[in-house]
Amino acid sequence: MRKLAFLCLSLLLIGGVFTACDNTKTYAEMLDDERNDISRYIRDNGITIISVDEFEKDTVTDVLKNEYVGFSNGLYMQIVKRYDDKLYASLEDAPQFENNNLILSRFVEVYIADNDTTAASNVCNPYPYLNLYPDGFRYTDNGYTKYGQFVAEPGLAYYFNYGMAYWYESSVVPSGWLQSLTYIRDGAHVRLIVPSKIGHNTAQSQVYPYFYDIRKFSIY
Repeated sequence: MRKLAFLCLSLLLIGGVFTACDNTKTYAEMLDDERNDISRYIRDNGITIISVDEFEKDTVTDVLKNEYVGFSNGLYMQIVKRYDDKLYASLEDAPQFENNNLILSRFVEVYIADNDTTAASNVCNPYPYLNLYPDGFRYTDNGYTKYGQFVAEPGLAYYFNYGMAYWYESSVVPSGWLQSLTYIRDGAHVRLIVPSKIGHNTAQSQVYPYFYDIRKFSIY
């Protein structure tokens, strides 16, 4: 009787393991879900995708047409403002982002799968208690590699236990953010759709795509 009970329990446990395996998605399946989520987000928000070749003719995306340029690594970018036109008379007058700049970022992050706001910094974001401090990161561009690291300096979010580095437990700036810096200058406003592989560490580990409305990238 005891052997029979043990056998029944074993079968139940084995069945539970197979059920759990059946409910676990493979990485390939998670990537398929991500692509579908991004495609749905683009469709639902009436986004028009333009090619890199078309974009690089003038490095402008038409906001009235809701244009985003689609890159081969899965990044989609809309440039709302290429520079701060209240500070500079023209694009040429605005400083470019360069190696060792401390760059402030003010943004809203949205988890694309369910359209939920998951993070925000201090410019008109939907959560007033986060309106205090900008995120800031040190930018490295040695001509071969672009890298960004959030820093905990006085006046910045990480210093006060806020911001991307604190929430996601990693000081590494999403490489999707850094890619946009090539095309914009001080005070720019961009919108990005960032797939997991070029997102922050949580995005990569969970295969989560995010939308960012980065309302200002500015040199400190």
